[in-house]
Amino acid sequence: MSAKQVSFTHKQYTQYIEEIHKHDRLYFLEAKPVISDYEYDQLVKKVEEMEKMHPEWIDPSSPTQRLTDQPSKGFIQVKHTTPMLSLSNTYSQEEVEDFIKRMQKWLGPQNLQFCTELKMDGVAITVCYQDGKLLQALTRGDGKVGDDITANIKAIRSIPLCIKTKKRIEVRGEVFMLHRVFQKLNQSKVAVGDELWANPRNAAAGSLKLLDANQVAKRSLSAVFYAFANEAEAPCTTQYDCHHYLKSLGLPSFSDAYIKRCHTADEIMEFAKQIEKKRHHLAFDIDGIVVKIDLLKDHAELGVTGKSPRWAIAYKFAPEQAETKIRDITVQVGRTGVLTPVAELEPVLLAGSTIARATLHNREEIERKDIRIKDYVIIEKGGDVIPKVLQVNLKKRIKSSTPWDMPHFCPSCGSKVVQYEGEVAMRCPNTKNCPEQVMRKIFFFASKDAMNIEHLGDKVTKQLIAKKLIRSVADLYQLTKEDLAQLEGFKEKSIQNLLNSIDKSRHVSLDRFILALGIKYVGEGSAELLAQAARTIDRLLEMHMDELRKIQGIGEKTAIAVVEYFKDPNYLQEIKALLEAGVKPQSMQTIQIENHYFANKIFVLTGTLKEYSRIDAALLIKERGGRVTNSVSRNTDYLLIGEDPGSKLAKAQEYKVHILNEQAFKKLL
Repeated sequence: MSAKQVSFTHKQYTQYIEEIHKHDRLYFLEAKPVISDYEYDQLVKKVEEMEKMHPEWIDPSSPTQRLTDQPSKGFIQVKHTTPMLSLSNTYSQEEVEDFIKRMQKWLGPQNLQFCTELKMDGVAITVCYQDGKLLQALTRGDGKVGDDITANIKAIRSIPLCIKTKKRIEVRGEVFMLHRVFQKLNQSKVAVGDELWANPRNAAAGSLKLLDANQVAKRSLSAVFYAFANEAEAPCTTQYDCHHYLKSLGLPSFSDAYIKRCHTADEIMEFAKQIEKKRHHLAFDIDGIVVKIDLLKDHAELGVTGKSPRWAIAYKFAPEQAETKIRDITVQVGRTGVLTPVAELEPVLLAGSTIARATLHNREEIERKDIRIKDYVIIEKGGDVIPKVLQVNLKKRIKSSTPWDMPHFCPSCGSKVVQYEGEVAMRCPNTKNCPEQVMRKIFFFASKDAMNIEHLGDKVTKQLIAKKLIRSVADLYQLTKEDLAQLEGFKEKSIQNLLNSIDKSRHVSLDRFILALGIKYVGEGSAELLAQAARTIDRLLEMHMDELRKIQGIGEKTAIAVVEYFKDPNYLQEIKALLEAGVKPQSMQTIQIENHYFANKIFVLTGTLKEYSRIDAALLIKERGGRVTNSVSRNTDYLLIGEDPGSKLAKAQEYKVHILNEQAFKKLL
């Protein structure tokens, strides 16, 4: 009998979908599959058959809705409703004890409770569900803005398309690749002669960047969820309970074996030791455990510092080690002129990735460890990330080996290297014309966290320098179509894309501009602090040492580095050239409107706003002198609500807080 002659009822259709959901839960949440992959696929085919006959029946939770017919043309960037933070790392019991002491100091004398859980080595994501359906999924990105990867997330079978709540919730989690899937993927790459993935995390990250969700589905990615984006709206009071609540919704979450409540550093370390013993027997990669204050209300009180929450830390496991041979020692020239020796190694597998290079830091480090070419060395990944040479295996040293020394002349421009008083580093003093320094300064200037000039990759920058079309970052803004037409592989579309991106970067926030300048010791966090204090680039240029020292979060070294930078006529000339080229750093005005009705008022935001993102609404409030907090209290003046306001509305009504909808908010603006 053909498919066209078979008669199905809508009830049978929904029963098949429920059956598939049941097997998804058994497979992904409980790890207890009761049918084979073939039997599962047959169920999906039945659903496909029914939907061909009755397209009007198609349910959003149907397995057929995981994939799209057309590949995406690219990822749209979307602001996070709540920033996606990264954790501060610790590596010893002493550092864990220090963390507990800080918590006791800030939260007062009480019996603190911590939730400890696995630290997954995957790719961070945030997923929003509305009316029980998967609405949107984003990558972490820079923590403030991420890529919309909704289609790709829908292609991951372990992530449900529908969950057991109609409330709008946004959950944070991690996408990862199981070891067996990773091995199978690399085997298929060997068969066609493709370059292998270095480790499961890279494979997962690369998979999420694919523009075709059908291809993502073939990668068999997994996921785990462990937190709410906005904890004030969580229907739980503790982090420990969040895991169980997420699981009750049908989301993949940690099993009880991988989470534990602890009260002391000893209990935390005992949990860490237990997990570390199991580490290499797990089906996926982890690199430590996460320690969080258990009570969610304490999270709001503790807040964040820079890019990290105060209420959580990551305890990282000791890095793995391996032995390999140094083939050669080369020297890199950094953007500040520092010469860094690098060991070129015989490739070796370490902590899941292939290592072929390791930094040797400086001449003093090489002399101290007596590192030579052709030596066999022990290497490890510092914090499981950066490869470094620990020591030489002297038993394997060849008799003809000789000590290695730093070059006396810059390998990039030939200038005589110098060593300034009080510094270990050797430097090339030719800051203006050394090709390697210029190139690295431009790389950094154009990077995503700084000026975010897209389409200006390493190869393009090298060509521009080689053809003497640019000598400084300011020269980027003088480039013409005729200049770019000289570049290899650059056609009309590529030329226009780069020119558009350069033009767009002229309008940049002041903190990004400060970061892009590449001032010593000034990272993303301190650039933001400087921008908030100075508000304009002109004011920052005028600030004295005493003023800089008074900025909370700016240390002595950073203050000295900022003053020294702005004393240098070359750097001042470069800033002047950038401003004359039309670069306009946007002033950071904490309060732009004087004596506004919002001045000194405390706001809380909840629900989905139609005309503003949460970040934009908060900025409008702050510009008018108001404050924005995460949780409703008796001190809250206004609750700004959107659709599906959640539990904050009930609390605001209880405390008799003024409630504003978007229309009323706009009038008050």
